[in-house]
Amino acid sequence: MATNSFKSIHHHHTLRRRHSIDCPFSSSSFFLKPITKNPSSTSFSNHNLITFSLSSTTRTTPTTTPTTPTTPFDVLEQHLSAQDFRQADEETRRLLIVLAGEAVVKRGYVFFSEVQFIQESDLKEIDSLWRKYSDNKFGYSVQKKIWNKVNRDFTSFFIKVGWMKKLESSEVDQYNYRAFPNEFIWELNEETPEGHLPLTNALRGTQLLSSIFTHPAFVEEGEEEKEEEKQGSISGEDKGSVKKGGLLGGLRSKLFGKPDYSF
Repeated sequence: MATNSFKSIHHHHTLRRRHSIDCPFSSSSFFLKPITKNPSSTSFSNHNLITFSLSSTTRTTPTTTPTTPTTPFDVLEQHLSAQDFRQADEETRRLLIVLAGEAVVKRGYVFFSEVQFIQESDLKEIDSLWRKYSDNKFGYSVQKKIWNKVNRDFTSFFIKVGWMKKLESSEVDQYNYRAFPNEFIWELNEETPEGHLPLTNALRGTQLLSSIFTHPAFVEEGEEEKEEEKQGSISGEDKGSVKKGGLLGGLRSKLFGKPDYSF
């Protein structure tokens, strides 16, 4: 038995020495598996052909490969699915710029006249994602319906979707624009106004938002003729509104403070 132990020690020493010569030291750790032509044998001899293979059973820390976006809307969906509406709003703003063309990207913001260059399918996809992850409470199509219900009056629309807040200290109904971003609502709950997000109006004022609402992506059947009539009437109203102090018209007297489109 002592002789067998001595042979075993000598054998392992030989293997260790041979390995150190053939395989220079590496910082990477791995296991060596002895493999013989006769697996049933319980002893090794110098005449057995022994090979070694790198084992995949080494203790390694699993690495997580970050998800690479495959479509332009993957990042938006990730934020929305996580209910991170603040970042989803920022991503929506970025998407509008990217989808409108290279000139818009270089400038960094969208002119209302450039909304027409955004593909109908792209705007619908953005809207669909907002509606999907908000139980149909957020999105352009939701805002469009509210806008139509208030006869496309933007002051009434701002109040309805919660972009303006009522001044409690006033004896009469007075409203002020919410300060961005802290005074806006970034959580989805029962108290969140319908259509509160996304904050597209924050980009370039009411004309941009109007261009999105009247984009073919959100124009329903029978609305085409109404759009043309409305555009004609708005042109006439704009001339008179300049003298009255802006596009908001008669309801301006009920407001307190100046509009802030910087956000």
